[in-house]
Amino acid sequence: MTDPTNPLLTVDEAAARLATGARFVRRLIAERRIAFVHIGRHVRIPASAVEAFIQEGMVAPITTASVHGRAA
Repeated sequence: MTDPTNPLLTVDEAAARLATGARFVRRLIAERRIAFVHIGRHVRIPASAVEAFIQEGMVAPITTASVHGRAA
């Protein structure tokens, strides 16, 4: 039974959420860089896996103080 708060997305739906093409998502799957589920011959990506992938790639901004070692 699927979790309604964590739907399974098609490759195209995951690509839309990432604002990329389906080819990029298929590469992530092939490289095992994103969690996925096989349902027969179909591949589905949990929405939470897409969100986790986004969070893992999040880069914090650099502040002026940390670059120069003093306040701006």
